[in-house]
Amino acid sequence: MLEKVHEHIVSELQQNTRTDTIFIITAIFLNLLALGVNAATAENSREDTSLLIVMFVMVALVIVVNIVVIIGLLKGKQTRGKLIGGLLQMYKDQDVDKYYDVSLLTNYNTRYNLFILVVVFIGAIAIAIPFIIR
Repeated sequence: MLEKVHEHIVSELQQNTRTDTIFIITAIFLNLLALGVNAATAENSREDTSLLIVMFVMVALVIVVNIVVIIGLLKGKQTRGKLIGGLLQMYKDQDVDKYYDVSLLTNYNTRYNLFILVVVFIGAIAIAIPFIIR
């Protein structure tokens, strides 16, 4: 039974990693796409108000998607911590916890924080640059 629980936790960790990867790639892709669209239309948006509206719609989309991604990454970070905590307890109960370095939890937390920073930074650039060009 313990082996099944271990397999389930490891499977959940793998699913968590895939979900986080999708969140990060989606946010970066959308931010760069919005940057490209808004930068391309920025100069002409002075005369054409419909282009300005498109810029604001893209900004709203970037903001909403980035908020969703950040919340998703924070939940992923929280979930990973709980799953690894369960694994650590299981390892401790089986007296094999010495083979898992607990500092990995800190590394995972740092990595999540860096991913969030990248998403926020690229999102901010995607919003700011077109309006600077304008």
